[in-house]
Amino acid sequence: MVATSSGRSNATFFGDYGLSERAPVTLGDALDQTYLALQKAEIFFGHGSDSAWDEAVFLLLSAVGQPLESGDEVLALSVADDEWERVLDWLHARIIHRRPLPYLTGRAWFAGLEFKCDERALVPRSPIAEVIRNGYSPWWTGEAPTSLLDLCCGGGCIGIAAAAYQEDLKVVIADIDADALSLARENIDIHELTGRVTAVKSDLMDELAGQRFDIILTNPPYVDSADLASMPAEFLAEPPQGLGSGDDGLDMARRILQDAGEYLTPGGLLFLEVGNSWEALDAELSGLSLTWIEFSEGGHGVLLARAEELPEIVQALAR
Repeated sequence: MVATSSGRSNATFFGDYGLSERAPVTLGDALDQTYLALQKAEIFFGHGSDSAWDEAVFLLLSAVGQPLESGDEVLALSVADDEWERVLDWLHARIIHRRPLPYLTGRAWFAGLEFKCDERALVPRSPIAEVIRNGYSPWWTGEAPTSLLDLCCGGGCIGIAAAAYQEDLKVVIADIDADALSLARENIDIHELTGRVTAVKSDLMDELAGQRFDIILTNPPYVDSADLASMPAEFLAEPPQGLGSGDDGLDMARRILQDAGEYLTPGGLLFLEVGNSWEALDAELSGLSLTWIEFSEGGHGVLLARAEELPEIVQALAR
């Protein structure tokens, strides 16, 4: 998965980014070099960290096998040659090939939980994590939901997190991509949730006939063609089928809105993420009273639709 030292060019890599071929004496020295290299590279941060410093800490501690919550006490530790070689390999892949760091370390976090992460699915990232942690409040009232669908699940982080946060919740996670589902099943096993989380290969809800859910959470492809053409190189390392969805980014979202009513229980809730395409969907459904969720932890573009609101939404889409 990672670049090898034989693929590195001393002139363009070590010289341009101020890196030493020899292992630094201490972890603190290694952190300084890693941080400065990432700063010079002017790479895009958006797959788990939002700054060169955070990315440097994550990369270095992962490469040397130290906990990510480590404090300053680890900075005096020595750095072994093989550890520094791993750091250099990851930096090369991150800077030269612009691969997202979670693909290099093999792990990512969502809703406070760790997940296995690789190129079979998008790197986990969604404001829906906040919805899960808040127990779908204030929109879900009464007794806790008992059934949930994570549609377009990718590596399974949304549905698995939902099950982890509610011990009696039954969850189905569905995706059309067999590779993504294989990663999702591995994450189900890692979190020991095989008894409550079921993975299904399905083109949206086509293979879920007869099933109904209290909650549907879905983060489908939603990037419009303009955004897709101008995305940072890091996103090109991710599966393209997980990003784009037609000229306005809403092809999948429309299908989900048209069909979701058949799969929700009375009073059920659909949480549909459409990211930057939310303005296009809001304009298409103008005249309706839509609920766009405001997040305290960052993020946007998640529509809440109640089961009883979906018939009106379907009518508006048909106009």
